[in-house]
Amino acid sequence: MKREERTLVLWVVLHVAHLSSGQSDYAPCFHDNGPSSIQGNMALFSIAEDTPVGTHVYTLNGTDPEDDPVRYGLTFQKGSTQYFRVDPESGNVTLVRELDREKQAEISALVSITDGRNNVIETVRIFVTDANDEQPEFRNLPFIIEIPEDAPPGSSVYKVQALDRDMGSGGSISYYLQSSKPSKFTIDGHSGVLRIRTNESLDYEATPTHFVTVVAKDGGGRYQGLHQVMSSIAIITVHVVDAQDTPPSFVGTPYFGYIYEVSLPGSEIFTVYAKDGDQGNPNPIHYSIINGSDGVFAINSSSGIITLTTDPGQLRSELYQVRVKASEVGGSEEVMDYDVTTVTVRVVDLNNHPPTFYGENGPQNLFEVTMLEHPPAGEILRGLKITVNDSDQGANAKFKLRLLGPGGVLRVGSSGWGPPGGVLRVVPQTVLNEAQVTVIVEDTSGIDYEKSATLSFKLLAVELDTPERFSATADILIHLLDTNDNIPSFTKQYYIAHIPENSPGGSSLLAITAIDPDSGPWGEVKYTICGSGSDLFSIHSSSGLISTQPWASLDAEARSKYNFYVKAEDGEGQYSLAEVFVTVLDLNDHSPAFQDTLMEQNMIIGAVDEDAESPNNVIQYSIMKADPDNVFVMDGDTGDIRLKPFIKSMEILHNISQQQDCSWSLLVEARDRGSPSFSTTAVLHIDITEAIRGRVVWYFLGLRQRPLAVFGMCVSVVVSLVLLTICISTVLYCSAVKKSRISPERNYIKVVRRAK
Repeated sequence: MKREERTLVLWVVLHVAHLSSGQSDYAPCFHDNGPSSIQGNMALFSIAEDTPVGTHVYTLNGTDPEDDPVRYGLTFQKGSTQYFRVDPESGNVTLVRELDREKQAEISALVSITDGRNNVIETVRIFVTDANDEQPEFRNLPFIIEIPEDAPPGSSVYKVQALDRDMGSGGSISYYLQSSKPSKFTIDGHSGVLRIRTNESLDYEATPTHFVTVVAKDGGGRYQGLHQVMSSIAIITVHVVDAQDTPPSFVGTPYFGYIYEVSLPGSEIFTVYAKDGDQGNPNPIHYSIINGSDGVFAINSSSGIITLTTDPGQLRSELYQVRVKASEVGGSEEVMDYDVTTVTVRVVDLNNHPPTFYGENGPQNLFEVTMLEHPPAGEILRGLKITVNDSDQGANAKFKLRLLGPGGVLRVGSSGWGPPGGVLRVVPQTVLNEAQVTVIVEDTSGIDYEKSATLSFKLLAVELDTPERFSATADILIHLLDTNDNIPSFTKQYYIAHIPENSPGGSSLLAITAIDPDSGPWGEVKYTICGSGSDLFSIHSSSGLISTQPWASLDAEARSKYNFYVKAEDGEGQYSLAEVFVTVLDLNDHSPAFQDTLMEQNMIIGAVDEDAESPNNVIQYSIMKADPDNVFVMDGDTGDIRLKPFIKSMEILHNISQQQDCSWSLLVEARDRGSPSFSTTAVLHIDITEAIRGRVVWYFLGLRQRPLAVFGMCVSVVVSLVLLTICISTVLYCSAVKKSRISPERNYIKVVRRAK
């Protein structure tokens, strides 16, 4: 039986029972408008999960057989989330919490209707429909795979999987690769199978690792009224496994070796080195000499060391071209790919004397000098007496000088090694056999006692054209003497301080700091204070602590801003200045006071708070008590008192007072907004004596809202009074003149009498 039929039968039974009992008390019932309706009892009601919170989604609708007013209810089982709220009178159902079909696709609720006596409750199921609000999610992350580099083109290497919890097209997934350049891989859009492209191959030596970006995209769907497509990105890391497909190669070619006159049989001449091209899984390398050794050289098959097998005096040539082979050996000792190179071996004379530095008393490797900081550019360090010598002859005795410091090579000569503009430079730059070494100041700013009291450099002599490249070093240590080349420097250009106005005399304000990096008295700083705003303040000469004077009394209402200068001076009188800005913080130490003596019939209240700053001097007005009540209203910010809008005539005022002449009173409070808050009160008397006065008062109250009209009226009154005064004066003057002409003697007598 359908719901409508059951409801009709129930109504008939109740109606018959009512007729038999003679009473009219039937229970109300919901209207059942079907699952597609948005009115009724919410049976089989469905709602989209992307419906915004606050949306009116349904209307509960029902009636009472006796046509009594009904009220509606909507509840949920204990412990369950309350997604909806109903207005008891209108039955409007509103969504109050976000829906998520993936978490809860069906909601159970209890709807009720009552006429005040009978309550009908029904359990309904509300279905949450899907919206495309979920992104595809990759499974089995991270994606890391290994592929042999000889894997054939087109072969499958991995299968990507992603899930989307949405339904329909929003839950279907397709795959594609995202790349800014051509990729060696491709992916099946439906299955997610990753393959090597048919025309591509992998090469471990070129690219051992590939990073492939795969995108999973859903089929799209509606979300909040718009069509939306969602996607996710994952990275597939593909490690290419090396295969044996690249021959070995020599490293560091071309190769050159030398034989000296003192070399012995078995001496090491040179070492060759080759490595397998398959670096992922290299094979061992075997070395051998093919030709060119003339029986005087041998090579270690494992290490590649070439050695001399005979005495140098028996050599018949000054130059040898030795051909060396590097072969790759497989797992079964099988010789595989190989590479060949040439080692050039030259027989040379013996170079057995390195350069040597000398002082006044012989060989020396440490030279010290003392000098003032910031010497002039071009000055010679005359305290250094250095000689350099190489006892060899010809090319073996030719070498260059380098000057090394903490930052590396500084300068060698005018065109020497290293960056230009170093602290020091050394001359000469090239030496043959022997020379006197001169060190010259290049950059005076780099010789600064405050940066470093000692400077350490290393003087290096390196042979130019010899195979041995013999060298020698000597340390140069410079001790600097300080000068007063710095002035005290404040840590800030200006200082800002705040102090409450109730601070007692001698209160600390702030501490300033100035730094002078000089040593001794030149670095000792003394502080003083100066300026027109410094009278109330003092400073400690050594610590820099600024305080108020012991007798100082601060008042923000009198003066809230001060500024003055502090001076930092060293032992020789060099100084610098910094400015100090002091703000006296206002405290709420004054109560509001009304500006004028309050008089009867005054409708504007004004009060003044002598505090200096907001909110301490911001006043709030209010009516504490009124007799009669409910007649006046007061603006809390301006103190303006007005009649309430419902009083539109004098008759209403007399009806309130019940008498012709009346006197009303108001108790008004003015309170500031400080903390703590202070207040004061005043009594305002208002007399209503007759209707005309009331109309005048009412008229002037209205004019307060029209300042231009008030101004015009005042000007008119003033002009009228002036004209009236002039007229009266003229009439009186004319009358006096006329009287004097008729009886001048009498007028004279009056004057005489007045004189008496």
